[in-house]
Amino acid sequence: MQTYVYKSLRKPDTYLYLRKRDDFAAVPPPVLAPLGQLVFVLEFALVEGRRLAQCDPAVVRANLDTHGFHLQFPPTVLDPMVDG
Repeated sequence: MQTYVYKSLRKPDTYLYLRKRDDFAAVPPPVLAPLGQLVFVLEFALVEGRRLAQCDPAVVRANLDTHGFHLQFPPTVLDPMVDG
């Protein structure tokens, strides 16, 4: 699956992953608003066996399939998109 990553200019080290480039419709306004301006930073294929530096790729894929987006927080912040 192609994945598009945007960096929040308001929240340091916070990234939004989308299934479709520039398609923010899947992201609820209460999630999107605090991020402020988003800047496109990366496109890549999220395929089986792909490793990610800060996220579990299975969780990212599941969130993209289920919600249409994945939000990556800084390592010091508890990630509400992960069950547990």
